[in-house]
Amino acid sequence: MKSIGIDLGTSNTRIFIKGKGVRLNEPSCVAVSDTEDVVTAVGLDAARMVGKTPDSVSVLRPVKSGVIAQFDVAVAMMEAFLKKTGVRLSGRHPRVIASVPYSVNDVEKRAVEEVILDAGAKSVALIETALVAAVGAGIRVTRPHGSIVVDIGGGTTEAAVMSLGGIVVARSLRVGGDTFDEAICDYVRRKYNVQISETTAEYCKRCIGTVVRPEESLVRRTQESLPGSPVSPRGNATEMEVRGRDVITGLPVGQRLTAADMVEATAEPMGKITDSIRSLLEETPPELSADLYGDGILLTGGGALMGGICQQISQATHLKTTIAKNPMECSVQGIGRLLAFQGDIDRIIKFRSK
Repeated sequence: MKSIGIDLGTSNTRIFIKGKGVRLNEPSCVAVSDTEDVVTAVGLDAARMVGKTPDSVSVLRPVKSGVIAQFDVAVAMMEAFLKKTGVRLSGRHPRVIASVPYSVNDVEKRAVEEVILDAGAKSVALIETALVAAVGAGIRVTRPHGSIVVDIGGGTTEAAVMSLGGIVVARSLRVGGDTFDEAICDYVRRKYNVQISETTAEYCKRCIGTVVRPEESLVRRTQESLPGSPVSPRGNATEMEVRGRDVITGLPVGQRLTAADMVEATAEPMGKITDSIRSLLEETPPELSADLYGDGILLTGGGALMGGICQQISQATHLKTTIAKNPMECSVQGIGRLLAFQGDIDRIIKFRSK
């Protein structure tokens, strides 16, 4: 029987197959024909269609803030992803471990389980994202020692203090990379009267995005430009031109944005994240706080790559803050490590079948 791990994220879905490693990493997107009610594209192919479809086609994201928002679409997406990995959905169905945010309730957990089972799994077990992210980052969570991980994903930010293989205290905030994209869109519209897409905002975030002013950080970021991208890097790591629509005239227009703009645009969501971490630390037992003071905070998830985020969190908490190696894959790699100890997991994790 195949054993696989699934990190079903708001922005991306990653699938780990035992013995083969990460076999899929694609956007959690589905393109649906409204006239025929059929799926026309999934994953990367669907993501390339965002903002460019006719009225007869909709590009949907069936996972919102780590929970299922559109059940049937999520099942179709999961079936397509499993087929892409080469997992056979007939005969010996796979057993799955999937990660979910700490804050999801029983109904939301049940929805995730049903999606995976309907997509062809034999059984499924759920585990908290922060815990598997810590495992994937190399933290020995089974020790009688406090560790703190902050996982900043596309839809949620998970902050958790762990010891003896479990979560002692945690915070789950429905603020993530998508929230930063929305904040950038709102800021550009409000300040410059230019409407840009969330896709453009994401490119901008990746190129010059930062939460600290350039003069406060010595880190300079490398820009990138994708074919057909609405972004035009200028060779300067602190500014770029974006293209959008003038909200007054309705005409296409270009607008230069700077790293200082990014700081202002992302100040509110970044403030919510730091407040959540501080609140978590205030509830941490003193004995574990002593461990955290020595080890500091480890950041995982795609949001950890935002410029200046280590510095900002360190200033807010007075703790050393570092980014995990390959932070975007920590959760799925953590599930993969758990799969390697399948015999022990059966006594710890409860699998559910149809």
